[in-house]
Amino acid sequence: MALDGIFLRFIKTELEQALFSRVEKVYQPSKNELVLLLRSRNAAYKLLMTADASSPRVHFISEAPENPQNPPMLCMLLRKKLCGSSFSGVRQQGLDRVLFLDFDGTNEIGDPERLTLCIEIMAQHSNIILMDSENRIIDSIKRVDALKSSVRQILPGLTYVLPPAQDKLDITLKDTAGAVDLICQKGVALSSALLKTLQGVSPLVCRELAFYTAGDDVAADTLDAPEKQRLADILEGIKKSILENTGTPVCVFGADGKPADFSFMRINQYGADAVNEQLGSYSQVLERFYSERDRLSRSKSKASDLFKTVANTRDRLAKKLFAQQDELKKCADRETLKIYAELITANQYALEKGSLYYDLPNYYDENRLVRIAANPALSPSQNAQKYYKEYRKAHTAEQMLTSLIESGTRELEYLDTVSDALSRADGERELSEIRSELENGGYMRSRRGTQKKTLKRQQELPPLEFFTSDGFRVLVGRNNVQNDRLSMKLANKNDIWLHAQKMPGSHTVIDAQGREITDSAIVEAAEIAAYYSSGRESTLVTVDYTEVKNLKKPQGAKPGYVIYHVYNSVNVRPKTEKL
Repeated sequence: MALDGIFLRFIKTELEQALFSRVEKVYQPSKNELVLLLRSRNAAYKLLMTADASSPRVHFISEAPENPQNPPMLCMLLRKKLCGSSFSGVRQQGLDRVLFLDFDGTNEIGDPERLTLCIEIMAQHSNIILMDSENRIIDSIKRVDALKSSVRQILPGLTYVLPPAQDKLDITLKDTAGAVDLICQKGVALSSALLKTLQGVSPLVCRELAFYTAGDDVAADTLDAPEKQRLADILEGIKKSILENTGTPVCVFGADGKPADFSFMRINQYGADAVNEQLGSYSQVLERFYSERDRLSRSKSKASDLFKTVANTRDRLAKKLFAQQDELKKCADRETLKIYAELITANQYALEKGSLYYDLPNYYDENRLVRIAANPALSPSQNAQKYYKEYRKAHTAEQMLTSLIESGTRELEYLDTVSDALSRADGERELSEIRSELENGGYMRSRRGTQKKTLKRQQELPPLEFFTSDGFRVLVGRNNVQNDRLSMKLANKNDIWLHAQKMPGSHTVIDAQGREITDSAIVEAAEIAAYYSSGRESTLVTVDYTEVKNLKKPQGAKPGYVIYHVYNSVNVRPKTEKL
C-alpha cells in the first residue's frame, strides 16, 4: 500500500477540480470517517476523508457509505461550521502526507470566515483537524493530549503545529543529480537509501526504483556510473510527472484477482505474479483498493456486539454438541447391558448372592463364557433388574440425545448463516434487521426505548436486485428473515430458486415473469448465488436450483431454513465483476 506524498500530490490536483463548489452536506459514517457533499453549477462531488490507522486517505468516491441514524457531535459541529461555505483551496507542504482544505464562509454574525480541514495521513497517528484562520484548533477526529503525546497535542483551543519535519529531499525542488550523489553515499540497500533520502516516496516505490536501476536491491554505494545515470533519469521522470501531473494511476492485482498495491507509476517488481491495471483517476484507484476492506471494517465496527453474540453462542452450542455426541457413544453398548440382564435371569437358579461376578455361557455367542460384574449386596434377580434398568436408561438417553443433537446441529447451521449474513451486511439497516432476527430468536436481549421505535418506523429493505445478460431479474436475500420472505412469499411458484450447496448463503430467485428461463440465466444467477455465500472466495462452488414450488418450510424451523428434494446442480465460479 503506497499512499505516499507523491500520490497525495496527484490526489491534490484531482481535488482542485472541485474548487469553488459549495459544501451541501457533511456526514460521519463511522468514528474516523468524514464525507463532504460538494456541489457546483456543473457537478456534484462526494469527498471521503478517513483517519483510520489501516487506511488513512482523502479522495472522491462514487458511492457514499450509509450514515448512522444519530450523527456524532463532531459531525454536528462540522455541519454548523462548513455547510454553505465554499471550497476555496487545497494545499500541501512539499511532498508531506498532510493536506489542507480551505473553506470560505460566514460566521454566526455574518462576518467572512475561513476554516481549514487538515488531513494528516500518518498510519496510527492519522487525524482530521478543523481549525480557524489563525490556525487555532476547533476540534478533531482524534484528540491527542499530553498523556498520548508529549511532543504534539491536538486539542480544541491549541494552535496547530505541523508534524515534526523529516530530513529528506523534495525532488521537485532538488537537482536529481545531487539527490543521486546523496543516495549513493549511504552504505545500505538502494531501496533503504532512497527511503531515507527522498521525501514522499513509499517503500513500494523505493523497491521499484531499485528494480529499475539495477535489477535488484543492491547496496547504494556500489552503483556504477551507468546505474547512477539510470537512477537520475528515473528520478527526473518522476519529478517531471509530478510537476506536469502526468502520473499513471495504477492498481496492482495479485494472482488471486484481489487488489494488492497501488501507485502513481506502473509496478513491475512482482513480474508475472501481478497485473497492473490503469484506472481513470487516482480517486478511482483508492476506491477500488479500499472498498471491500472498508465495508468489512464498518460492518465489524457497527456490529461488534452481534459478531460477539453469534460467536459466543456458537462456541457454547458446539461444546454442548460435543458432550452430547460423547454421551451418545456410551449408549452404543446398551444391547450388551440387555444381554447381561437376560443371561443372569436365565441362570439365576445356579447363582448365589454375594458374588463379585458371574461367569456365564453366552448363548448369543456360541456359548462362550462371559464375565459379568455383579453387586455382592444384591441378589442375582436384583442384579439382572439393575442391568435392565441401565439398558432402558441408555435406550431412552439415545433417543433423547439423537433428537437433541439433530436440533443442535440445525441451530449451529442457522448460526453459521447469521454469521455469513453479518459478514456481507452493508449498512445500519441491514444490521438492524439481523439484530431484530437475533432478538426474536432469543439470542439477544430486546432493546427498549426510542431506538427500537426508530427501527420499527424503518421500511423493510428490498432484496438485492440484478439482471442477467438476457434480461431476467435476479433477487437475492440479504439475511435469513428476508430469505424466508423472498422464497415463501414474494417468489412465484414457477420462478427458479438457487442456493449454494451445503453451505451458508443467500436465497436467490430468478423472476420468470411468464417466460421460459434460459440456461445462461441460470448459470449467471448461480454465479450470483455463489458470490453471496460463504464460498465466495472459492474457485468453484456447487449451486442447487429448483422451481420455487418444490420448496417446503418445516413447521417451527429457523428463519431461512427450507427443504427440497427435486433439484439440479451447476458448478460455477463466483465473480465480482459480473455483478
